[in-house]
Amino acid sequence: MTDVPTLPDAASEVVATPAPPERGEPTLELRHLHRFFGRLKAVNDVSFKAYAGQVMGYIGPNGAGKTTSMRIIATLETPTAGDAFVCGYSVVDDPDAVRRYLGFMPDSFGRYANMNVLEYLDFYARAYGLHGTRRKEAIDHVLVFTELRKLAHKPINTLSKGMAQRLGLGRCLIHDPQVLILDEPAAGLDPRARVELRELIHLLAREMNKTILISSHILTELGEICDSAAIIEAGTILAYGTIEEIAKQQREEAGHIASRTLEIRVAATAENNDVEKLQRWLLEQPLIARVQCGQGRATFDFSGDDAEQQQLLQRLLATGTPIVEFYAKTQSLEDAFMTITKGITQ
Repeated sequence: MTDVPTLPDAASEVVATPAPPERGEPTLELRHLHRFFGRLKAVNDVSFKAYAGQVMGYIGPNGAGKTTSMRIIATLETPTAGDAFVCGYSVVDDPDAVRRYLGFMPDSFGRYANMNVLEYLDFYARAYGLHGTRRKEAIDHVLVFTELRKLAHKPINTLSKGMAQRLGLGRCLIHDPQVLILDEPAAGLDPRARVELRELIHLLAREMNKTILISSHILTELGEICDSAAIIEAGTILAYGTIEEIAKQQREEAGHIASRTLEIRVAATAENNDVEKLQRWLLEQPLIARVQCGQGRATFDFSGDDAEQQQLLQRLLATGTPIVEFYAKTQSLEDAFMTITKGITQ
């Protein structure tokens, strides 16, 4: 390592790290979490679990309770009732153990004057009790992982937004936590910086087996990196699980238990009456409901099995409609969010 100065060993010993959770147990768990501010129920009976190697999206409108519950997990707020556990340790009863396993990146963090990137990371490494060789190795690892090594001696108040976000992530990683809480990490980033941040999150979860809880308003990108999601509104969890589980739950609640959503796209050269004929034809077919047409596409619910879907396609092609695509439409995280939430504010 050439760009990290030699730092003296400290006389004090590093505090022993508590035992990690057993394999297969949740590394992050919220149990009936409440946080009230007077009459305002900012967090109201929130429960969910996340596991090692999992990226969970935490989504909801502004004021839904995301940041408050994240601050509770980070031991910065005390719950009114309930509890949260990080690697089996309670944020209420054992916050010191929680902090050793947790990295928290808030939506904004201080850029201290008269500090460069290296000094900033060194400060937090010392704060987490890292000394001597262990501290130097931790700093070097973070500089390499976040690709900030070339900027190690750059004043942090001159960093671009993207590089500053990398530094904030590096600060969270300096003590190698198992669980990461990222509150709006992509806010204000340009498209390239968002893609690069997404790649870092993939590496942390898939290759380093970390648990990541991430909130964002950019739902299309969040849906690409999340294994599961918790949708919160007005302090209450409305849905929780994988995207497929949430979609299935919505279909069941709407009475479309066995249906799947199919979409047809006609050729750009097709005329309006082709789409109108397609709509009339679909309405006459069995096992089809909720037909919607527009902009050269037809979307509908189909309750048949694979064989019946194949027969439907064969009949459709026989009509001579200029079809260029016929596929099952996968519900996105954004679709689920718009369907489940009602725009309620507290």
